[in-house]
Amino acid sequence: MSKKKSKKKVKEKVESVKVQSGQLVNVHYVGTFEDGTEFDSSREREESISVQVGSGNLIAGFDAALHGMTIGEVKKVTLEPSEAYGEVDPEFVQSVPLQSFPPDFDFKEGAMVQGQNPDGNSVTARIDSVSDDSVVLNFNHPLAGKKLNFEIELLSVEDQVAEQEE
Repeated sequence: MSKKKSKKKVKEKVESVKVQSGQLVNVHYVGTFEDGTEFDSSREREESISVQVGSGNLIAGFDAALHGMTIGEVKKVTLEPSEAYGEVDPEFVQSVPLQSFPPDFDFKEGAMVQGQNPDGNSVTARIDSVSDDSVVLNFNHPLAGKKLNFEIELLSVEDQVAEQEE
């Protein structure tokens, strides 16, 4: 068999590797809302992401979409809130006394604020409203309750060569 045919067969095998849990993959993605508005894009940043499939570092629906993909494949998925950042939880919206903030704090509705909870852990919240004596903070993820669309392109699978050689 000539080297040219041999290389072609190896390339076909590598491209046909299907992503499985535990593999490190490199992807580009574009995330949009139902109305088509883009909320995130690795392409816009010109920086793909590498992540281990099944590690819990991705939202569940995105991780599930990677399973079974092959190198070069582009997949479009729509994720319900339960597959992404969850539903909006009313218990995560709380009124906090204004005196919990520094005296010179500039309150702007919609702005994100960071602080510490009573246990000393770092927390992030969005300011929903401000009154004379309190501020309503929303601790839900900013994308909670939203249906999300992703276009995912699988660029590479890091351990594909080792698997092909075994």
